[in-house]
Amino acid sequence: MSQQSQALDFTRQHKKHSPVLLYNIWDAGSAQAVAHAGATAIATGSWSCAAAQGYQDGEEMPFSALLHAVKRIASVVSLPLSVDFETGYGANKCDNLAALLQAGVVGINVEDQQLGLSALNGITEQGTLLSTLRQVAETHGIALFINARTDVFLQATHSAQHPQLMAEAKQRLLAYQDAGACGFFAPGLSDPALIAELCEFSSLPVNIMINDLTPPVVQLAELGVSRISFGPRPYCELMARLREQAMAIF
Repeated sequence: MSQQSQALDFTRQHKKHSPVLLYNIWDAGSAQAVAHAGATAIATGSWSCAAAQGYQDGEEMPFSALLHAVKRIASVVSLPLSVDFETGYGANKCDNLAALLQAGVVGINVEDQQLGLSALNGITEQGTLLSTLRQVAETHGIALFINARTDVFLQATHSAQHPQLMAEAKQRLLAYQDAGACGFFAPGLSDPALIAELCEFSSLPVNIMINDLTPPVVQLAELGVSRISFGPRPYCELMARLREQAMAIF
């Protein structure tokens, strides 16, 4: 399957009430394991990729290290591959995306969190970034699935504040859609009623990330979610098990 065919297939997998399930991986070995388990697409998680190389999340891992990992992942799996691009890894965002596209990537996550700060990019500024990345993908002839992530809900100190943040989330969703986003990612959102409201409002596929408070996968599908990801949970749970086994030995 060509890269463009994979990109179109990945887009088609985002279905309301029948979501694509992305059990996030961090290297070639974990990608192979998830692919062999029956995944229909592969997606990295920035936290996990960084931790697996001994870095903190937040683009502390050099882009060159991420690109190396992505190339290895793409070399061992033939499924559509989406990469957590965070904020673009520095000033050379367009060149970085071009390198990922050349490696075979067909999807990216792009977040509106200001790197290293507890604030979000302005809506106009983030829209400009998304539009620029869309142009890069079009130049390469790839229907890249840009999953626009908003950290609006992660900014809240408590989930009780989430209802008051829905208006801003919807505003950002519409702006990001106009800028060329294909999906809308709202990590931190866990209340079933709010998830259903966002899915009903959005004409873009909505991505919800599993956490300790989110409804189970089956219920998320019923609420209208089109994409379910697991973020750092697979890595954290596996490392916890590894530590337990090592402690039993030592």
